[in-house]
Amino acid sequence: MSAVPQTQRLLSDAAYARIDREIAKYPPEQRQSAVMSALAIAQDETGWVSQQVTEEIAAYLGMPPIAVHEVATFYNMYRTQPGGKFHLAVCTCLPCALRDGEKAAEHLKRKLGIGFGETTADGLFTLRESECLGSCGDAPVLLVNNKRMCSFMDNQKLDALIDELRNSK
Repeated sequence: MSAVPQTQRLLSDAAYARIDREIAKYPPEQRQSAVMSALAIAQDETGWVSQQVTEEIAAYLGMPPIAVHEVATFYNMYRTQPGGKFHLAVCTCLPCALRDGEKAAEHLKRKLGIGFGETTADGLFTLRESECLGSCGDAPVLLVNNKRMCSFMDNQKLDALIDELRNSK
């Protein structure tokens, strides 16, 4: 299906099999509807969505590369720059801020020695500020790699999370 020769692919056959499962959810003439899933699958495999990955997905889905780029840059769940192995997104919107979200962010900044948008020297952690994660009742919350929601994050829980992630590498 791909317009990208297999020898030049950045994504594995397993990633393409997952993308094909997503494409199958839509009518054949609407395969572009799988673009968000394809970007997530690519990011899981490569760690971020590079221009080359964007172009490869565009070719595979039969879309203009700019259309895929627009999706990748519109949604904050896609990383268009390389970063750490673990991306920590701390919600600092008003409900979380009122329940110590900003304090949680400051604690992580001190503990990791980085600010928002930065990556630790060991390449393990990238920290970013997040818009609402939709879990205001569990504030403060953070999201690990767009997959794992962590709730009620006080300093003790933040320290335990960082230790857990460091030890899982």
